[in-house]
Amino acid sequence: MILYLMRHANAGTIRENPVLDLKRGLVKEGKEQCMLMARVLAALKAPIDTIVSSSLKRALQTAQLVGTELGFDGKVEISPGLGLNASFADFQAMLAKYADRDAVLAVGHNPNMFQFLGRLVTGNGGAAIRMRKGSIARVDMGRHPPRLQWLLDPRTARAIYASVTKSSRPKTSRK
Repeated sequence: MILYLMRHANAGTIRENPVLDLKRGLVKEGKEQCMLMARVLAALKAPIDTIVSSSLKRALQTAQLVGTELGFDGKVEISPGLGLNASFADFQAMLAKYADRDAVLAVGHNPNMFQFLGRLVTGNGGAAIRMRKGSIARVDMGRHPPRLQWLLDPRTARAIYASVTKSSRPKTSRK
């Protein structure tokens, strides 16, 4: 299985009231990050056949927006293994449930996402891998230990996209 781990996109400022914070949705920049990262996945021909998300609004919105942009026609599934208080055991149970799938996009929160990613690729959690909001990591789960193939955040994707859309014709000097 190829696992795409995604941190939810920008949802603005954390609210002091925990009940209100749980209902926090994406801001305009976060929605733009979703569209950009979905275009990146499409350009890389990511064959996503399952999308799983945390139940919180910001993660679910991220999963749905990316799925819509990719043309994903299935339903976004909810998993407690991607929630704010999920343990690595919960995450592993989620992975086991979808082990028969070819490519899974899992959308969750930090610090869980970078901790889970670190434990996946090192086996012991010794890696500290930064995942900015909207970042996506591609992990080949068929390897032992699983292999991180790439990690891309919206800033880098935007920079690559901007450089590719400029003229590809080399500049020549005119004397």
